[in-house]
Amino acid sequence: MKKLIAIFCVIFWAGLIGGISFLEAPLKFQAPGITIPLGLGIGQLVFQALNKIEVVLLLIILACSLPTGLKNIGSILLFSITILLMVDTFWLLPLLDERAKLVLAGHAPVKSDHHIQYIIIDTIKFLILAALGFLNLTSLYHEKRYS
Repeated sequence: MKKLIAIFCVIFWAGLIGGISFLEAPLKFQAPGITIPLGLGIGQLVFQALNKIEVVLLLIILACSLPTGLKNIGSILLFSITILLMVDTFWLLPLLDERAKLVLAGHAPVKSDHHIQYIIIDTIKFLILAALGFLNLTSLYHEKRYS
């Protein structure tokens, strides 16, 4: 049962990233009447909520997957996504939040590549989650088939 919960969380998390980061975020600025400040305000709320959900999903996945060492590709992928989420949570999102606050206050922030870094990290997280979901589903299939 724990394995099924972990698989669900992995696939759900990948879907959240796909839907929010790759669909909602770029499309919101194309909606009629959406200004840069309004889009940034919405983006801050959405990405703060997404990050909290990601942390909860990771904790559930870890609770369902532990104890395992770095002995297989699945555990290495899980370790990698944990590191990427920590980078997002404790470094990149606070920087992007401060940048958005400057824009919302009417100031022009110094040019940076933090937004591109966030997109790259989200892309990597999405690919890792897709691979992890596939590996877990495949192993579940083999467990059922050979038991």
